[in-house]
Amino acid sequence: MIRAALILLCLALPAGAETRVPQSGAEIAMGFVPVVKQAAPAVVNIYASRVVNERRSPFADDPFFRDFFRDFGDTRPRVQNSLGSGVIVDGAGLVVSNYHVVGQATDIRVVLNDQREYRAELVLADEESDLAVLRIDGGDLPALDLRDSDTVEVGELVLAIGNPFGVGQTVTSGIVSGLARTGTATGNARGYFLQTDAPINPGNSGGALVDVNGDLLGINTSILSRSGGSNGIGFAIPASLVAEFLRQAEAGRDRFERPWAGMAGQSVDADLAEGLGLARPGGIVISDLTATSPFRAAGFEPGDVIAAVDGQPVNTAPEMIYRMTVAGLGATATVTRVRDGDATDIAVELIAPPNEPAPRFTVLGESEVLVGLTVAKVNPRLIVDLGLPLMEGGVVVTDPGPYGPRVGLSRGDVILAIDGVEITEPSQVGPAIQAAGRNVRLEVQRGVRRVSLAFRV
Repeated sequence: MIRAALILLCLALPAGAETRVPQSGAEIAMGFVPVVKQAAPAVVNIYASRVVNERRSPFADDPFFRDFFRDFGDTRPRVQNSLGSGVIVDGAGLVVSNYHVVGQATDIRVVLNDQREYRAELVLADEESDLAVLRIDGGDLPALDLRDSDTVEVGELVLAIGNPFGVGQTVTSGIVSGLARTGTATGNARGYFLQTDAPINPGNSGGALVDVNGDLLGINTSILSRSGGSNGIGFAIPASLVAEFLRQAEAGRDRFERPWAGMAGQSVDADLAEGLGLARPGGIVISDLTATSPFRAAGFEPGDVIAAVDGQPVNTAPEMIYRMTVAGLGATATVTRVRDGDATDIAVELIAPPNEPAPRFTVLGESEVLVGLTVAKVNPRLIVDLGLPLMEGGVVVTDPGPYGPRVGLSRGDVILAIDGVEITEPSQVGPAIQAAGRNVRLEVQRGVRRVSLAFRV
């Protein structure tokens, strides 16, 4: 039994880690105790609250009428509380957690393992990556070291530390059960995850996933479950992405920036691989490139296959963006391009989405039909901010104003035509609506759909 435990512990240690064979049966019996003693003090409980406006309808409890009177009744402010976990990653007081735990909170309290309590300031938050950085004034604090996520292997023993269901700090164990999981996590996070079978439950969000050396592998973010309880499929945001997030926070950025690819593409499956003459499926085939794409500047063309970024294979768009993000803005990534069966390594500059050409915002005035409607010329920055499809030019709604929603307009709608007249500039919108007369017809693109809206003045 002791020999089996020895073998299991040695196999669990990551490659290159310093190993030490336990010297006695007592050391083996301690299990993960030394790791927990090292890592647990750096994992904190987080209590966040925010004020939300809630509409109180007299029909709220009626199973039939409540759907018909959703917007009936007055709105009243209500305090909404959330509970989660966080990880101290800098002894000076930087704490990493999930966006869905602390995002938009008006009051955040951090409670340490030794019951010390601090008010926290939100430094940087990003809903898409589901990460947030807090700062507390705690002096010399225990902190976890971040491990390079590319050294993690399936089968490694891991511990998940957090505050599930608010019962207090809890430690669960398991293994890394998958790498490079994309599009499978629930919640706000999208991208690339580590998968673990260590039990993760509500309240564990923002907690630490650590290896047997006590190093941080990732930030626990979500589970895959039909019942809401842990079924052994949990996801953690890799420490390499956390490191880039911290770098931007420490640089004083007020928003998290990802490199701009300026391209569209799709994963290469078996059918595509056969059509492209590839030996096996894998990579991303480029279908479109914008004029400002750094890939275009580096010599890529539609039809090329991106096989790897910095030596790491990529098979989905989120995986490619992850690789570019951890490389860092301003860096140069080595991208492996496959064209006509030949693989070539090409240097690609990693840039933020350009705010050029200037968006040229136009706001409809008091004398116009849709007063307060704000439109702008589409550029790469707006494509990212509004989640628009890849496009060159166009006019997008950045604020529908007080009357836009009444005619069906939403933020992010791209106005294609008004009463049959093509719209290419923001300044055309007001005059085109006026010229349409009493009956106005709008053609808009909403995501990948084309929508027709009509209203009477």
